[in-house]
Amino acid sequence: MPVPDFASSAILGLKEEENSQRPVTKAFGFDMDREFEETRPRQTVTFAHSPQVGRLVRGRIADKKLIQITIKRLDNFTNQLADPIFLVKTGLVEDTAKTKLAGFRSLILETLRSWENTVQQPPDHPLILGSLRRAYSENAEDGIDAQLKFALQGFVANSEFTRSDLLNQARLADLRYPYEWYPATRAIQRKIHLHVGPTNSGKTYHALKRLEAASSGVYAGPLRLLAHEVYSRLNALGKPCNLVTGDERVLVEGEEAATMASCTVEMVSVNRDVEVAVVDEIQMIGNDHRGWAWTQAVLGLKAQELHLCGEERAVPLIRELAAAMGDQLEIHHYERLSPLRTMSTSLNGDLHKLRKGDCLVVFSRMQIHSYRQDIEKITGKRVAVVYGSLPPEIRAQQARLFNDPDNEYDILVASDAIGMGLNLSIKRIIFESTTRHNGEELKTLQIPDIKQISGRAGRYRTAVDAQKQITETAEHSPAGASVANLGLVTTLESVDLPIVQRALQTEAGPIETAGIFPPDSIVIKFSKYFPPETPFSYILLRLHEIARMHPRFYLCNLRDYVGISDVIQQVKNLTIADRIALCGAPVDLKSHGSNEILLALSRCVADQTGGALLDIQQLKLEILDKPVTAEREYLRDLESLHKSLVLYLWLSYRFVGIFPSQDMAFHVKRLTEEKIDKVLTEFSTKKTFGDHLKRMREQAILQAFRTQSELQEDQRLQPDPPSLETVEVEDKAPPLVPTTLHLEHGQYVGIN
Repeated sequence: MPVPDFASSAILGLKEEENSQRPVTKAFGFDMDREFEETRPRQTVTFAHSPQVGRLVRGRIADKKLIQITIKRLDNFTNQLADPIFLVKTGLVEDTAKTKLAGFRSLILETLRSWENTVQQPPDHPLILGSLRRAYSENAEDGIDAQLKFALQGFVANSEFTRSDLLNQARLADLRYPYEWYPATRAIQRKIHLHVGPTNSGKTYHALKRLEAASSGVYAGPLRLLAHEVYSRLNALGKPCNLVTGDERVLVEGEEAATMASCTVEMVSVNRDVEVAVVDEIQMIGNDHRGWAWTQAVLGLKAQELHLCGEERAVPLIRELAAAMGDQLEIHHYERLSPLRTMSTSLNGDLHKLRKGDCLVVFSRMQIHSYRQDIEKITGKRVAVVYGSLPPEIRAQQARLFNDPDNEYDILVASDAIGMGLNLSIKRIIFESTTRHNGEELKTLQIPDIKQISGRAGRYRTAVDAQKQITETAEHSPAGASVANLGLVTTLESVDLPIVQRALQTEAGPIETAGIFPPDSIVIKFSKYFPPETPFSYILLRLHEIARMHPRFYLCNLRDYVGISDVIQQVKNLTIADRIALCGAPVDLKSHGSNEILLALSRCVADQTGGALLDIQQLKLEILDKPVTAEREYLRDLESLHKSLVLYLWLSYRFVGIFPSQDMAFHVKRLTEEKIDKVLTEFSTKKTFGDHLKRMREQAILQAFRTQSELQEDQRLQPDPPSLETVEVEDKAPPLVPTTLHLEHGQYVGIN
C-alpha cells in the first residue's frame, strides 16, 4: 500500500522547502516546524521496478491515463452518498455530505487538471501524482479508492482546524523521547544484562536461574505457551507465581501472596517494583506489529536487574537505549550448545526419506493436513501437527506426543509456530518451501526467520526429560548429555536448498530501531481535536502521519488497529478509550465470521449490557452439538469459535461486568479444544491442491531469480537520464509523512 502522502500536501497545503536541510511544514501559511527541533533527516521514495506488475510505464502519457482513472473513481464516491456505511467511514454527516464532497471533488479535480497542462508537477503538490502511481501499481483501482478515501477523511476532519489546533496536534505528535513516558523508572538505577546467542545456546536458562533466586520478579515472553511454562516452573520450585496473559489470569491462592508473575510481553506491568525482570526474544523489539511491547518493557520495567534474551543482532540497539536511559549494561555472549549443519542434498520430494525425529515445516494449514495424511499413508508412521491457529493447549499436547519416545508419533508437520516457545526434540528440520504467502503474494522467507526455524533442530533436552527434572527444561537448559545432539537442516525440494544454505551462512543485519506506539493518553488528547463523527481509523492514521520520531525509534504498523477500527466505526456510544481497547483485541479480520462477532461484542461494550455468553447469537455454539467430521469447513468453524471465545475472555478482563460468563466461556473453550483434537485425527484434503501450490512456489522462486537478474542487468546498462516523457523522477517524501499505507481488498489494513 502506498503512502497517502497527498492527504496532507493537497488538503492542508503542506510542502517542503527547496534546498533545505531541515524539512519545513507549512499549513495555512505558517511554519509549524519552527516550534520544534527537527531531528529526522529528509526521506526519499524511489518507485522502482516491481516484479508483480512488470516494468511500469512512466511519464506524462501514463500520467494522463492515471488521471482519467482517478477522476472516474472520484465520481464513484459521489454515487455512494446514499450509503450510510460510506458516510460513517469517511466522516461525512448527512446534512453536509453533498457540500463537503463537492468541495473535495473540486479541489482534487483542480489539482489533477493542473498536471495535464503543466510540463512539471505543480510545486504546491509535489507528491500527489507519485502517491497515485504507487497506489495504482500495487492495488489498481482499489488503491486509488484508498488514497481518495484517506484524503476525503482529512478534508472533512481538517476543514475546521485553527492555527492553534494544528500547533497543538503537532506538539502531541512529538514522540521523539519515549523514555520520558516512564518517569518512575527513570528515577531508579537499573542494571541491564543482555544475554545473546543463537537458538539452543542456554541464554534464557541463565536469565531464568537468576529469576529463580530473586525475592520478586517477572517474566515476559512472546507466547502464552512460554509464559505458562515459566509459571509452572516457578510454582514447582516453591516460588508463588501468577500467570497473566491477554485472555487468562491464574492467581496464586492462599495466605502467601505471589511475588512472581509470568506474562506475555504485552501484559507485563511497568508499575510494579521487582528485583529481577526477564524479557525473552528481545529481537522482537524490531517487529513491525508487536515491537512496541518489547520497547515498553525495556524502557518501563521497574526492575533492579533487567535481563534481556535474544539474538546477537539486538546488541547495538540495546547498547544505545541503555546509554540513553543511563542504565548500566553487561552483555553475555553464548554459543550454540549443539552443532547445526545444513545437508548437501534435499529429499527430492520423496516422503519415504522421512525418519523419526523429523519436522517438516509447511506454511499452509491445508498443506499441513495434506502432508500429515500422505506421510502416514506412505511411511506408516504417526504424525503430530502444530500450526498457529491451533489453540495453545492443543499445540502443547501435539508437541508432547511428538516428544514422547515411548509412542508411535515419530514425525512432526508444523508451521513456523515452532520458531518460538515449544519444547521439541527435533533432529532434522525440513523446509517444504522457502516461500510463503503474505496475503497478497508469495515471498521468500527472511534470513532471521530461516535461522530461527532451523535452530529448532538438535536439542539437548526434550520435554519428557524436562518433566523428570523441572528445573531444567528443553527450551531453557544448557545442561544435558555430555555429547551434543547434531541438528540437521534440509529442504523437501532441491530448488529451495540453496536459499536455506545461503541463509544459514549469512549474518542478518543489526536491528537499528525500536518500535513504539503512542500512549493511550496521547491518542485520547489528539482525538479531541477532531469532530465526533471523524472515523477513529483516520485519527490514528493522522497521528502516525504527522508524528515526529527520533531515528532510534519507529511507529509500529497500524494494520490491525485500522482494520478493527473501520469494522466497529458504525457502533455508536463507544468512547475513545473503548475504541482504543477494542483496537488492541486479538482479532484476525480475515478469519471466518470474525467481523460479525467483533461487531456484536463491541455493541455490548457500547450498551454496557448484553454480554452473557448465551445471549450472543453470533457465537456459533451449535457446532459443538454436531458430530465430529473430517470436513475442512467443520474444522474451520471450530477454530473460528475458539478465536471468538478467546476474544470474549480477553474482553471480559477489560470490561468487567459487561461479559459475566467467564467461567462458562472457559468451559466451552475446553470443549472446543477437545473437538479440534478429535478432528486432527480424521482431517484430510486433496493432494491436487498441494501439487498446484507447489508449482506456484517454484514459479515464484524462479521469478525472483529472474527479477534479480533483470535489476542487475538494468544497473549495468543504465543509460543517461531520459526525458520527462518516459521516466518518473524520484519523489521526495514529505517531512511529516514517515509511513506507508497498506491495502487488502481495497480496505485499509495498516501503515509502516
